[in-house]
Amino acid sequence: MDRTAGSVPLLSLDAVVIDVETTGLDPRKARVIELAGVRLTAGKLVADGSFRQLVRPAGETIPAETTRIHGIDDAMVAGSPRFSEVWPRFDASVGRAVIVGHMIGFDLAMLKRECELAGLPWSRPRTLDTRLLAEIAAPELAGYELEKLAAWLGIDMVDRHSALGDAITTARIFLALVPKLREHGIRTVAEAERACRALTAVLDDQVRSGWIEAVDAAARLDSEQTLKRFDSYAFRHRVGGIMRTPAIFVPPDATVGEALAQMADEKISAIYVRGPQPGPEIRAAEAGIVTERDVLRAVSRLGARALQRPVAEIMSTPLAAVPADALVYRAIARMNRLKTRHLGVVDDAGHVAGALSTRDLLRLRAGDAISLGEEIDDAGDPHALSAAWAQLPRVARMLLAEGLSGRDIAEVISLELGALSRQAAVIAERMMRESGRGGPPCEYALLVLGSAGRGESLLAMDQDNAVIFAQGEPDGEEDRWFAELGTHVADILHEVGVPYCKGGVMAKNALWRGSVATWRDRVDKWITRSGPADLLSVDIFFDLRAVHGDGSLAVSVRQAAFAAAEGQVAFIKLLVENVSVPASLKFFGGIRTVAGRIDLKAAGLFGLVAWVRAMAIRYHVMERSTSARLAGVKAGVQASESDLDALGEAQGTFLDLILSQQVEDIAHGIPPSNAVAVKRLSGRDLDRLRAALDAVSTIDELGRATSCSRIDATRLFESEAFFSEFPVGSAGLAPNPQLFIFLRCTIRGKLVPINCFCATRARLPCKSLPDSGQSNCCQSATTCMLSRPLVGARNR
Repeated sequence: MDRTAGSVPLLSLDAVVIDVETTGLDPRKARVIELAGVRLTAGKLVADGSFRQLVRPAGETIPAETTRIHGIDDAMVAGSPRFSEVWPRFDASVGRAVIVGHMIGFDLAMLKRECELAGLPWSRPRTLDTRLLAEIAAPELAGYELEKLAAWLGIDMVDRHSALGDAITTARIFLALVPKLREHGIRTVAEAERACRALTAVLDDQVRSGWIEAVDAAARLDSEQTLKRFDSYAFRHRVGGIMRTPAIFVPPDATVGEALAQMADEKISAIYVRGPQPGPEIRAAEAGIVTERDVLRAVSRLGARALQRPVAEIMSTPLAAVPADALVYRAIARMNRLKTRHLGVVDDAGHVAGALSTRDLLRLRAGDAISLGEEIDDAGDPHALSAAWAQLPRVARMLLAEGLSGRDIAEVISLELGALSRQAAVIAERMMRESGRGGPPCEYALLVLGSAGRGESLLAMDQDNAVIFAQGEPDGEEDRWFAELGTHVADILHEVGVPYCKGGVMAKNALWRGSVATWRDRVDKWITRSGPADLLSVDIFFDLRAVHGDGSLAVSVRQAAFAAAEGQVAFIKLLVENVSVPASLKFFGGIRTVAGRIDLKAAGLFGLVAWVRAMAIRYHVMERSTSARLAGVKAGVQASESDLDALGEAQGTFLDLILSQQVEDIAHGIPPSNAVAVKRLSGRDLDRLRAALDAVSTIDELGRATSCSRIDATRLFESEAFFSEFPVGSAGLAPNPQLFIFLRCTIRGKLVPINCFCATRARLPCKSLPDSGQSNCCQSATTCMLSRPLVGARNR
């Protein structure tokens, strides 16, 4: 893995922090007399990774005034090697690591001059300057000398004005600046470089002094590096599509000989062993596995007697497993990490649904990108987790180059965000145990919500997570434990590079954790008594996906939520009415932009996703992704199939264009966002964007049209909430019988005005339109509008 790329978080950077001592302060005349460096590996100072060497300047003496500063005189360097002997070893030691220094431009100028004098090749390394980074983090400081920064950050200085001592101090200052830079939105190497380049006055002064610019004005773009090609099959297909089903089980008391015979009959190389619980549904955590190799080892040890022993004695347990909806590359990564040839395949509830072996994967090769999942799963602390997570932009760029769609890549990103959240929970649990708080007080599930749950996350993300636990009251013992766990998870994710949710959708907050009973009660209140403020909570909750713990808890709560929403017309109506899409196309087809960019999430993606989600809730479509939900609601939604297809294409366009822009921005050190620069788009992409914006412009009308279907209309008129909106006379009749209440409903694919109103469910004449006839609406309040199309109905 390359931990020097621009997308690498500063938290997990591989770097060498250097310092030089010289005969003077003018890099055009001075000579190097001491060179030292210390190593940072994955963002940590390596104790034994230092380098220090005195250097004898050929034919020059060291001035007394500089000796008074650093204490190095001619006698001290008399037996030291020349620069030409030192540099090759130092350069090899540094390798491709980022170079960090304090006022690094001076050090670079000195090293370049020494290489030129010695006739050695010199190439500019990638560099970061703690002096510039400190000004970005604290522009109010009176000065940025090493002593002042150390005092400000509470760092004890080591051997000031020795090259090794100053390198150690600079390394500690850099590490202390990382969280402060994060508060300013600077997390990666490229973002730090870009921020430093903005300090033009400082950089200009340094160049005038003969220094080399502390940050390369044309810093290399990692996207220019050659990407190793790979077979992208593993990133396009899910485990469920290639697993072998059904999985073959034997009871734990079956003999090894019986298991071996069944493996031969089924032509398989492993067989699963049931757990202690009876029934057809078997949890991977309670199951085991016996492979051909296990049998051979047992026979080698016990001879023929091994065949009469129960399989429980030689099985491996628990069964290592991968979710059926995981992309294939995750299964490859897990096999690599666990050094196993077999994995169980589980459903959302953790029950074994199939089997997967290396034989099923022989045709799949996905190159180095697979290591992303492997390193996330193997990370033991936030630094290692950050280092693994830093690969994501590079993998996204690689997949784009392979021709994968934004929708496909969003699935990869979402699955890895789930894996990241899971590993953060594993680390958080360990922290809880180490602090004396013990393990989880009951079974629980960590959830991701919103785009991560839908499988539609891109590279500009924040946290949306929640916790469901088996039992416990709000603010009870269990709740307090999970509140602390949620805080650790949120802090770890924020440190790694997934910022805190601005809306507070995190398990550390009381609204986003609770027992199964608490969640059911909470969801019921959201659905039956929702106000506009609740809608964000409701929206993203229906996207939930469990990523750690007991997934069956999440399944039961999600199923209960969909069941509670069924028939709640007022709730669906509120969801739909809250969807709004701004007009982004100008009269002649131009695109409205701000500073040359259009925020495609605000311009259409958000509204599109929210409307489709509302329809999925209305029609009980349990799918999570927007594309699957669109397919699922087609039969119910009273809208043309071509309009719905256009929305699906629009979502794909938005994801393609946003992701492509994010990859480019990250390479340039620009924090990723949802805003796309219109001028960079090709003619084809501009046409696609206009078509997408045109498609989502109909969402407001679709919302009005589909918020009241045939069944909805009846329930709406029967709703007390509906009648409470209109005044009634003392006799229970509308004060003005001629009052026309216009409702926009879909009838046989058309939008029509309905001019009937029954305030008391009494028999009132319906005088909708001249040719509609006299019809009574007291029976269902919808007789006239459902009996036949009305004159004046307009096509969409």
